Amino acid sequence: MKVEWQPDKQGNTPVYQQIAQWLERQIIQGDLPPGASLPAERALAQRLGVNRGTVSAAYEELRAAGLLQSWQGSGTWVSRHLWGVQRVPNWHKYTNGGAFLPAYPLVKRIQEACFDPSIVNLAKAELATPLIPTFQPQELQELLQSQLQLGYIHPKGDPGLREVLSRHLRDQYGIAASPEEILVTSGAQQALHLISLCLLSPGDAVAMEGPSYSYSLPLFTSAGLRLYRLSMDEEGIVPGDIRRLHQENKLRMVFVNPTYHNPTGLVMSESRRREVLDLCMELRIPLVEDDAYGALAMKGSRKPPQPIKAMDSSGAVLYVNSVSKTIAPGLRIGWLVGPRSVVERLADAKQQMDFGTSSVSQQLARRFLESDRWRAQMERLATYLCTQREAMLTALDLHLSDCAEWKVPEGSYHVWCRLREPVGERQLLDAAILEGVVFTPGSVYGAEEGWMRLTYSWEAPDAIGDGIRRLKKALLEIGGR
Repeated sequence: MKVEWQPDKQGNTPVYQQIAQWLERQIIQGDLPPGASLPAERALAQRLGVNRGTVSAAYEELRAAGLLQSWQGSGTWVSRHLWGVQRVPNWHKYTNGGAFLPAYPLVKRIQEACFDPSIVNLAKAELATPLIPTFQPQELQELLQSQLQLGYIHPKGDPGLREVLSRHLRDQYGIAASPEEILVTSGAQQALHLISLCLLSPGDAVAMEGPSYSYSLPLFTSAGLRLYRLSMDEEGIVPGDIRRLHQENKLRMVFVNPTYHNPTGLVMSESRRREVLDLCMELRIPLVEDDAYGALAMKGSRKPPQPIKAMDSSGAVLYVNSVSKTIAPGLRIGWLVGPRSVVERLADAKQQMDFGTSSVSQQLARRFLESDRWRAQMERLATYLCTQREAMLTALDLHLSDCAEWKVPEGSYHVWCRLREPVGERQLLDAAILEGVVFTPGSVYGAEEGWMRLTYSWEAPDAIGDGIRRLKKALLEIGGR
């Protein structure tokens, strides 16, 4: 903890507020990561030359904001997650570089490890290279000669691709959307970014599943949004939470990932989808549906219900999807489906941001989606992911059955696993990386300590087994049983 700083006792700002702001900066910048212990009130007061009551008032302000937690006899520490934080500082206060916050410290640590080819990667949520389709030289030559356009494309996206996406959404997902209701984005994450920047304002309250992949994205806190957690049961989010949070905080938007939810793998039931949609329509709250994994049902598994957007006849749902999890992440092709007025507003912002998604990537995606290769790819993935999942489950049964529990996913890339006796997440992650394996701790998604996401899409089956063996060794080294 940095202690060079001293409060200005002659300044206009009360000293306790100066101390609170100083600690808050360190938390936001990552110098005080989630779970970090803070000095006792008396000790910090002595170091700063102030009364203990002044430090106590500063700590109390940060506890009220959700940034600190205290427990009698255990001291004070940085909150392990930020659900329900009442105010998020504007990054302009702390740097000259703008308002976009850096990745969280744990995420940075994972990203660094993922670039090490010697590490077994159970964190990387991408298809293995052999699963990414290729184009034959003759196909590329034809594209170059007849169709390839290298100029700027329409702000909403290539008209031909949007025509193809309109048919694709109807045939594969049951979603009726005209080309004018579709915005092509640089991956699904850009669609979420545009929503947070253009349709919401700093201080707005938004709700999402807890845990949630969206929680891991600094773009929401960078936009100054207040995040609130929707609890989940076996059928998905609990609708009553939406009504309660709206009454307490006046929700401006709800984000859901109903099919093969990341990270838990849950599939929201059809009845629950209708209930959530009806409630959002009643309360007039826009619903954002992230369907990145929706097409990844495994061979032999039941088919999930249609997206919520397929049930939406009023335009209450903004639907987000991409080809990153099904075809190729490097294409950076995603899309948003919504009312025409919303699409035009976001297209205008996207035009100012990047002058449109790569024309080459759009034309490659169009060529793939309008052919029979999409169906063949889905059949191939259904078999592949089933094999990968079985390798993961076999390894878990062999190495972690005595200390962890998990549910069998019916689709997607991940197993959501809980240790029966939680250990320090950063300690376990560091020990695992030293053993040559990386995973994603649950707190990245706003989960309680002890949860972790284990991804089986990237590594070969033998490597998956070796990775789980190494993870067990790391657990034993830090005292986990």
